[in-house]
Amino acid sequence: MANARYDEKQLKDLLLQMMETELGGEKIYLAALGCAVNKDLKSEWEEYLKETKSHQNVVRTTCERLGINADEASPSRDVVKHIGQALVKAMELAKMGGDAGAAQIVACECVVHAETKDHSNWELLGKIAEVASGETGTILKEAYSRVEKDEDHHLYHTQGWCRELSIQSLGMPAVLPPPEEVKQVETAIGASRAEQQREAML
Repeated sequence: MANARYDEKQLKDLLLQMMETELGGEKIYLAALGCAVNKDLKSEWEEYLKETKSHQNVVRTTCERLGINADEASPSRDVVKHIGQALVKAMELAKMGGDAGAAQIVACECVVHAETKDHSNWELLGKIAEVASGETGTILKEAYSRVEKDEDHHLYHTQGWCRELSIQSLGMPAVLPPPEEVKQVETAIGASRAEQQREAML
């Protein structure tokens, strides 16, 4: 792995996508909070919103240290922005439907969409950090170590909320807060185990 290489142009593009993902994430969480009915979920998303703002600073600082303009436009960044705006629009549309419970589920689905991209971004940055050498390697490792655990938490916990609220809407017994929340899941394996144990928690 020590001799592994990466494309510096693509690293820059990834960081620009990450910047847009975190900026869009702030808008997505604000819209999602407007749809949240469950108090525990609302509290959870309020914390994620704070962390997302912190992640914006981490990405911007990382870009600055690498000599990249964090506000530079790129075609892939435009796509990320478009998707983020579409997710906000979807939540607004769901809220206009007048069914608060349904809007809350749509908000969960939108957050899962956004956090799947966000999680993938940081996972890819972590892969580059493993092979990057010198100052670049140090900078990327620092950024990854500050954010990676938050991203796992955001994705796996919201997936749990989305599943359980959807089950509840179908008139079946749900585990709320979800098992991922109760068991403080931070990994994909932990999330899988938590879901498998949900029946015992009903």
